[in-house]
Amino acid sequence: MSRTHLERVRASLGIAQLALQQIENDLNSDNLTGVELAAILHEFQEDTDMPGGLLPTLAQLIGAAAHRAEQLEPDHDGDASCPLHEAATLLTDDAGQRLTWAARALHPQGDPV
Repeated sequence: MSRTHLERVRASLGIAQLALQQIENDLNSDNLTGVELAAILHEFQEDTDMPGGLLPTLAQLIGAAAHRAEQLEPDHDGDASCPLHEAATLLTDDAGQRLTWAARALHPQGDPV
């Protein structure tokens, strides 16, 4: 029996949640410095090991959902796709910029290590 789309998404999200829990544990560490926190915030936006970062990847996923919603909307009126496109944009533009500001406040001397 093949797994449904929803089952595969749920399994993948479970894996992602475990990874994100590890990041949260690191963020709650008593010995985390401001420079290290700035570097972590930078990684959320621009992972140096992989193209993109957490926020751009989430925005890409939401953008894919928006494109699919455009195809599925009965009246093609944007009631579903427009909010999804806006959410993707908010992740990269608004949330991303705020992470940059916070990282600069924590490590104003330059780019995080």
